[in-house]
Amino acid sequence: MNYLGLDKEKTAKTVSELNILLADYHLYYQKLRNFHWNVIGKNFFDLHEKFEELYDEAKLKVDEIAERILTLRYQPTSNMSEYLKDSNLKESPSDISDSKMIEILLEDHGLLLKQMRKVVEIADKSGDEGTIDLIGAYIRELEKTSWMLDAWKMKTSDQHKPVKK
Repeated sequence: MNYLGLDKEKTAKTVSELNILLADYHLYYQKLRNFHWNVIGKNFFDLHEKFEELYDEAKLKVDEIAERILTLRYQPTSNMSEYLKDSNLKESPSDISDSKMIEILLEDHGLLLKQMRKVVEIADKSGDEGTIDLIGAYIRELEKTSWMLDAWKMKTSDQHKPVKK
């Protein structure tokens, strides 16, 4: 760990949480593939394309998280049985409505964001700015995606209210 100047014991705690995030992203990625393949109805074209965009982004994050763990000189978890055991996310059925798919993804986003914030908190205690920077960007991106998915499911009567001065 000398080449990074980080404390190995503190870094091990960060890596433990990164491995949970890695498991979360693997399940999230597969869920997006499931939804991409199985979405039907009037929103098919929009959601089929959106789910593909999201799983492409998730696939990149899986690789970046694993590479961050390797950079910290630890081995990333790399088998499905451990991902299923360690992840905060659960698998989803294939035969659900497009609205239910979005609802499930928003629930998963909440769990992903919670885990990301936990990684940032622990990385901060060990002075690991590299991990903080990586995960901080993920938080910003996922919050924006969540807003867009939430807007998709809103009714026009649910419009945002102006802030009163």
